[in-house]
Amino acid sequence: MNVRTLFFASYRDLAGTDELALELPAGARVADLVGRLRARGDALARLPESLVVAVNMDYAPLSTELRDGDEVAFIPPVAGG
Repeated sequence: MNVRTLFFASYRDLAGTDELALELPAGARVADLVGRLRARGDALARLPESLVVAVNMDYAPLSTELRDGDEVAFIPPVAGG
C-alpha cells in the first residue's frame, strides 16, 4: 500500500522535504512507518521516541493501522516564550 507522509517545521528540516510517498506492507501501523523512516539512515533517524502524528487529519496513536492512500502528518512540538 502507498502512504503519503507530511512533515512540518523541524521535521521538514530533518526530512529535507515537506512530503514523502512510501510503500508499506498491508497491515502496517504508524509505528512501522516511523521505523521505516528511522531506518533510512538519514536525519530522520533522529525522530524523537515520542511523536505526535495525524492520520487523515485526525490525531492518531502509533498503533493505528494504515490503509492504502492514507496521509500521515508528523506534527512537531511547539515551543513558545
